[in-house]
Amino acid sequence: MFNDCIIMAGGSGTRLWPASNSKTPKQFLSIHGDGSFFNDAVERALALTGSDGRVIIIAGKAHVPHIIRVCSQYSAEEKSRLALIPEPLAKNTAPAIACGAFYAGGKDREDRNVLVLTSDHIIQPLEVFKADALAAASFSARGNLAIFGIPPRGPDTGYGYIETGDRLEGTETAVYKVLSFREKPTREKADEFLAAGNYYWNSGMFAFSTRFILEEFRRNAPDIFNAFDALAAPGPSAYTVEGGIRILDKWPGLEDAYRAAPGISVDYAIAEKCSRTVAAAARFEWFDVGSWDEYARLADHAGQRFGTEVYAQDSSGCFVDSDIPVALCGVDDLIVAVRAGKDGRPGSVLVAKKGATQGVKGIVEQIKAAGRNELL
Repeated sequence: MFNDCIIMAGGSGTRLWPASNSKTPKQFLSIHGDGSFFNDAVERALALTGSDGRVIIIAGKAHVPHIIRVCSQYSAEEKSRLALIPEPLAKNTAPAIACGAFYAGGKDREDRNVLVLTSDHIIQPLEVFKADALAAASFSARGNLAIFGIPPRGPDTGYGYIETGDRLEGTETAVYKVLSFREKPTREKADEFLAAGNYYWNSGMFAFSTRFILEEFRRNAPDIFNAFDALAAPGPSAYTVEGGIRILDKWPGLEDAYRAAPGISVDYAIAEKCSRTVAAAARFEWFDVGSWDEYARLADHAGQRFGTEVYAQDSSGCFVDSDIPVALCGVDDLIVAVRAGKDGRPGSVLVAKKGATQGVKGIVEQIKAAGRNELL
């Protein structure tokens, strides 16, 4: 078991625009028809921390209502283990993890074994993930940065890769020494990585002890370390309680810390510089739903329609995710995503050919260039 778990729940998830946007990002969308990516992440965190373990949720201020809504379903005992830290500024993953680590260790710098989870991935089954996570915990407790590596399902150019060396002894889950991190590769390089057999996709999930990771920040990212080291431990008055969830929204100096810290990923700031990094080879299924094509495939596989009302004539192979009725006539293999503006935002519609939805990233850039950020 871990002492604590940090869930990173920020981000806007624009690859699934318009369903995912700055107000309701991907992690709060449903993939099961009833729950959400974030909901599943909390379930994992609760299962991997003991009865006195804390689940530290770090998210943007705009996401707080979603988190309160999701977490309101939990028991009083489970709610007592949750702490929500709204980030005053979006500064990528390194400041978020530093913030969580300082909070977990407290002013006495207590050494806690911590698991860092993403909130926008599909991971299943829970029991297999739990077994792999406990293997990572055994290494992180001994002064290592443990990363979950995903066995590649193909030469994908959309993920960063981890190059591994010798297998380390001690657990049923295979754990390897990390030799290097590789950026998202070209197709040619991805083919080479796949053929080599010792490369894994970087899942973005980590395990570490607080003393170890804070020392890594002090040595390798001192500007981030110093920014958060100046924070005093939050007292009872720093929290607001809503729906039984403690929200750390009045932590003195937190905004100053975020302003002082550079925006950088934990991979660049820490992982690539750390000499004691290991990779636990995942035996669980892992999906980063990074496009409408992937989202549609998984949703169709699960038999979910998300309440969409669709009328079709002479049409086939289409996927529709809409909050208003949609009619299709004489079209095939389309993805249609509609948000009618029921949340007070402007309405938006995406119509894409299946297999072409990676182009949504370019659409989002066009919207930004047009100064229409209210659509995002």
